[in-house]
Amino acid sequence: MTEHGMDPPKGRRRRRRLAGAALAVVLLATAGLYLGNSSALADVPDGRPFLMAHRGLAQTFDLAGVTNDTCTAERIHRPEHPYLENTLASMRAAFAAGADLVEFDVQATRDGRLAVFHDATLQCRTDGTGAVRDHTLDELRRLDLGYRYTSDGGATFPFRGRGIGLLPTVDEVVTAFPGRELLLHVKGDQPAEGEALAGYLATLPAEQRRTLTVYGGDRAVAAFADRLPDVRVTSKKIMQDCLVPYLAGGWTGHVPDACRHRQLHLPERYGRLLWGWPNRFVARMREADTRVILVNGSGEFSEGFDDPADVDALPAGWTGGVWTNRIDVVAPLLDG
Repeated sequence: MTEHGMDPPKGRRRRRRLAGAALAVVLLATAGLYLGNSSALADVPDGRPFLMAHRGLAQTFDLAGVTNDTCTAERIHRPEHPYLENTLASMRAAFAAGADLVEFDVQATRDGRLAVFHDATLQCRTDGTGAVRDHTLDELRRLDLGYRYTSDGGATFPFRGRGIGLLPTVDEVVTAFPGRELLLHVKGDQPAEGEALAGYLATLPAEQRRTLTVYGGDRAVAAFADRLPDVRVTSKKIMQDCLVPYLAGGWTGHVPDACRHRQLHLPERYGRLLWGWPNRFVARMREADTRVILVNGSGEFSEGFDDPADVDALPAGWTGGVWTNRIDVVAPLLDG
């Protein structure tokens, strides 16, 4: 410094060079992050999306104002097909329409069987009452699964009499679709429910278990995974354990161990926050034996990609999974 508090020109020039070098390093690092994580600069991936039919080919309903207590069978859209969710017929129709994976729901019965049904209670959809777990399988088989479905506020019930005896077991579903990809949703969150499902799937050949994925509540899925670690699983905790460290370090391209051999159900609006979104992210997860299923909107109440406008909103070149409630509508739009 001079006696007047001013740096000589040589010192100022040195600081400017250091600042310029630091800025160049920052710009290079930023460019590297962009180049390493931008799907826009990557080759367009081959193939089409992997299509997941939610509950088979099911009746859809108006999502406006839906809460956890809403009986969705009382607000279905005007029926466009004859199928009821979670039945063998609806699953066959879904695969025939182009599904790669069919999802269905699993509930434990009073006599220790694994029934395929969505609600914890019976009165929304059927002519029965009470909790599923308080009934035997034989009692559940006698119910009419379509009894209370209505699209006009109760003026008509187009599925009454058509759902008697159609409730299947997990064993019947797995046996009916050998070699096909199935996604089993454990509806309860008690460890015993996960253990019961694991006990059954453990009797299957390892090759067949590779076609199955299990998801549900944290405790039930954790108990299941402890028993059968070779089956792909997911839950809210599993996705958090994977994605939180990926958000912190995924800019390097590294996939955390917690992401390996999993399935991720990602709401579309949040996926864009992830490093490499969309196609680099999907490719990284695929290398880790993890499947990415894109859910529409915020992912609440099983919102799917169900019409042409939804399909148009899919990321360009998307080859991950697509959650849909209308496989009959969506599959033709994405074929090839």
